[in-house]
Amino acid sequence: MKAARTVTTNQPSSGGPARPAAGAGTSDKRAGALAAIGAYGTWGLFPLMFRLLDAVSPQLIVVHRVIWSLVFVGIILKFQGRMGEVFLALRDRRTLLIIGLSAALLAGNWLVFIWAVGANRVLEVSLGYFINPLVNVLLGMVFLGERQNRRQWLAIALTIVAMIVQTAGLGGVPWVSLVLAFSFGAYGYLRKTVSVGSAPGLFIETLLMLPIALIYLTYLLATTGAGPHADPRLMTYLVLTGPATAGALLMFAFAARRMRLTTLGMFQYIGPSMHFAIAIWMFREPINGVQLLSFALIWVSLGIYSFDSLNRGER
Repeated sequence: MKAARTVTTNQPSSGGPARPAAGAGTSDKRAGALAAIGAYGTWGLFPLMFRLLDAVSPQLIVVHRVIWSLVFVGIILKFQGRMGEVFLALRDRRTLLIIGLSAALLAGNWLVFIWAVGANRVLEVSLGYFINPLVNVLLGMVFLGERQNRRQWLAIALTIVAMIVQTAGLGGVPWVSLVLAFSFGAYGYLRKTVSVGSAPGLFIETLLMLPIALIYLTYLLATTGAGPHADPRLMTYLVLTGPATAGALLMFAFAARRMRLTTLGMFQYIGPSMHFAIAIWMFREPINGVQLLSFALIWVSLGIYSFDSLNRGER
């Protein structure tokens, strides 16, 4: 399958979701919209989930997220009779190499996200996912040779200005935002270049991460003892990271089959908007006027970008 054009949806794993049927009914579209809200809403709540695991190191949370995502997605694929898709992908060297690279990007993205939540830097997380669609546009220019129109160039220029303003407001480069945006953008680009569905793709990615996760877990248990594993409450939260990760992915895939991608793309701002609200009103993270100005510039650029996407989608 040829690489798709610029990735415009902010999902953790994409495998080129099928276009909705031309005659998709109203009930299908409504179900798709509800699934999209569920998926992006779940991703938006992740800071709250990881804050419950404050006593656990980011590395150990990632280890458990890998293990329980693998188990949960494996059960779903087995139930759906789709394990054949996994075996087919594993036999193709190119596919395996690309998914290996995407797995590394995903692991890094997860680790930085979780660390940022524990370090009270959820505002930077929010900014990273707000600028992700525009990072995808840049990746399309660099790797796919896509040409941008005036509106897109204006949106990109405003984003660059916003990041400069954010740097001034923070007193340093907002590296959390940049790492999350570019790792996620690169991840989405790689996953669009292979013909593997979202759930089988996540299964293979976590399967490839599993050896490192188990080695780290074994080392930790041998050197520090049971730790959080002795706490039933923490252990329950760690196990739930798997269903939360996979559940959001499956809801997204359900929505993508029933909605136009242009429409689906409008839902992607739910997640970072929730991150922003959680950071300000629940975690009480400080924000100064300069930082707020940078967010305002980002919101204007996203408005231009969204208007352009909808305008082109209607043609």
